[in-house]
Amino acid sequence: MLHEAHLGLDPVQETLLLTLHARALDSRAPEPILGDALSAEFADRIDYDFARLKLKPSLVASTALRARKLDDMVRRFVTAHPDAVVLDLGCGLDTRVVRCAPPSGVDWYDVDLPVVADLRRELLGERSHVVGADVTQPGWLRDVPGDRPAMIVAEGLLPFLPGASFRTMARALTEHLPTGELALNGYTRFAAWAMKYHPTIKALGIDAAEGFDDPREPERWDAGLTLVEEQLLTRAPEVAAFPQPVRALTRLMSHSAALSRQGARVLHYRF
Repeated sequence: MLHEAHLGLDPVQETLLLTLHARALDSRAPEPILGDALSAEFADRIDYDFARLKLKPSLVASTALRARKLDDMVRRFVTAHPDAVVLDLGCGLDTRVVRCAPPSGVDWYDVDLPVVADLRRELLGERSHVVGADVTQPGWLRDVPGDRPAMIVAEGLLPFLPGASFRTMARALTEHLPTGELALNGYTRFAAWAMKYHPTIKALGIDAAEGFDDPREPERWDAGLTLVEEQLLTRAPEVAAFPQPVRALTRLMSHSAALSRQGARVLHYRF
């Protein structure tokens, strides 16, 4: 059992427990969307008052759905490129490498801050290359192969990187890697602003950074990115498995693209 006092996480790093708990709750639902039983195992091994995170059913469902959509993108990429490099940025305790089960020729890099990387190794062992680094600082890509197609996943990372640091990171990645794809859950400016007033985020004392509204904005970051698709998750067929009244509210939002973007969306780029 890992005790909270020994985790050594600051409020931003503590958000990994939020998403871990959401995936665990989804796995225990009658109709799970992601079905990540391993996350439930890890949550049971951590002595933490998860109730204080005040997760609502809507957040559990949307967290599971965005993870499922990002997993789908990763699986498609590594099937097409069985010698690829995968970078899961800000991975926390996500078990994506287990869920996606990449071919043996894929080099998978799970990247997060050093204290999170140590916790990850303790729980998951060496299922991937675990990199303890601050992605806003130069040099961390030094040991990542730069001659193979790459799939980059950044789930939940955007609103926690200050200022233009996400753009700077994207440029560094596409300069180092020859070709590939970037997938992230895209927060609008309003959604990023509203996060700081969400009960869960308020409980952790976090100020979220900025998002962006136009899904084509990253094409103007000088990072060689081209938008492939914007998935509005309110319109995903998996919404049928959402609990009521979340399902009805989500379907109501789905009629408006503007409202849907304030909820959950997954953005997919090629470089």
